[in-house]
Amino acid sequence: MTKSIVCLQKLSHRQQDLIRNAAPGYTLILGDGKAPDLAQLAEAEIVIGWGKGISDTLLSAESPLRWVQTWSAGVEKLPLAAMENKGILLTNASGVHAEPITAVIFGFMLLFTRNLHTAVRNQLNRKWHSDGSESELTGKTAVIAGTGSIGSETARIAKAFRMTTIGVSRSGKPVEGFDEVYTTDRLQDAVSQGDFLINTLPLTDETRLMFGADIFAACKQGSYYINIGRGATTDTQALMDALNSGHLAGAGLDVFETEPLPEDHPLWGMEQVVITPHCAGVTDRYADRVVEIFTENMKSYLKSGTPSRNLVDYSRQY
Repeated sequence: MTKSIVCLQKLSHRQQDLIRNAAPGYTLILGDGKAPDLAQLAEAEIVIGWGKGISDTLLSAESPLRWVQTWSAGVEKLPLAAMENKGILLTNASGVHAEPITAVIFGFMLLFTRNLHTAVRNQLNRKWHSDGSESELTGKTAVIAGTGSIGSETARIAKAFRMTTIGVSRSGKPVEGFDEVYTTDRLQDAVSQGDFLINTLPLTDETRLMFGADIFAACKQGSYYINIGRGATTDTQALMDALNSGHLAGAGLDVFETEPLPEDHPLWGMEQVVITPHCAGVTDRYADRVVEIFTENMKSYLKSGTPSRNLVDYSRQY
């Protein structure tokens, strides 16, 4: 029986050719994540992407599925326990987002330091005004929760602005670009030093609501919070309380506990908050980068039976 790879995302002809060239002996089938063909998936050894209503088929006792390459960095929406029990290899798209998300992070920081967010509002009202509170990034400290591809790229760029960079990770291991790295249990110590607190963390059992009242209270007076990780890592009410009290000067938010953010949510009306609709990782180079990860992993899979890049640790959920 022919081995098959089912991709549930759109691919250009060039991207299809790259996958076929990396996977001799396999048939590439182009599926549709919004309307998946369960018969195709029932025969798949490898699946690229994911979709609703496919779990029962892929996790059945008869399924030949051995490996899933997600189209996203986050894997919290997948049936991780069942996949682990079935011995399915799982790789994510970590690293694809580093450049575009880093650009958004610095977009937020530059908006706040140069008051560009208020300048745009003033322009809409034809108002010529500056309150003289503009600042700069030079000499500021960025505390970056998460020292993976996004956090590391952010730290690298921060050095071009001559900023101090403090990372926070589970291990606390030194990472290039960071002046210091704290362990997660020292998050409060870290945030107390930051002019910007940047959350790049995935959503796991450990990170859910990690950023709450105690963390925001530990932040420096007048600092800023940026979240481009996952919305449910943050207690939204605690964040709004910190913003309303003036303890936090502002927030740049791309992700939220509830998405889409309801039209009547108070965050929309807060002038010290800049909102983007969970699009920080969007880029016209996204598919090319996922295909690059997959083809590299495919070569390793054919050689050793295990993908070499972005293999998810089920115990850590990333």
